[in-house]
Amino acid sequence: MSQLRERTRRSTRPVPDEVVLSEPRLHRRTAGSLRVLGAIAVIVVGAVHLEQYFAVHFNVVPVIGPLFLLNFIAAAVIGLGLLIPHVRMRALHVVLALGGIGLAATSFVFLFISEHRPLFGFQDDGFRATIIIALAAEAAAVLLLAAYLALGESESGLQP
Repeated sequence: MSQLRERTRRSTRPVPDEVVLSEPRLHRRTAGSLRVLGAIAVIVVGAVHLEQYFAVHFNVVPVIGPLFLLNFIAAAVIGLGLLIPHVRMRALHVVLALGGIGLAATSFVFLFISEHRPLFGFQDDGFRATIIIALAAEAAAVLLLAAYLALGESESGLQP
């Protein structure tokens, strides 16, 4: 009986009950995937705004033009920050994810406002392909980053 106990203490193989406890690694991997996909969606949001800034000549619209450029800059900073994979960046990733949700959600809301009434003296009309891409990326960014934050909270509760 004592030999059996010694073997189990020295064994590196997990006992079936311990296998269940390795779930936090799956949660971390899932959270990391959600963070990366959310970052890509935020970068797409910024890229669409930059493309519209130059291609549709929003750069000459007084308030909207600079807002489009600021949207691109913020999306690039947030998206690239979320792509940095480091455990010590967890707190910063949470702040950046919240910023990405805010950026995408406000872009979404402001687009719908500008479709129905003037926003800062500008009113947009029609849903071009670029606008549909922007709406999809904004919705994806909000959903993915919110799921990342939700999973991240449950992940921290699972760790000893």
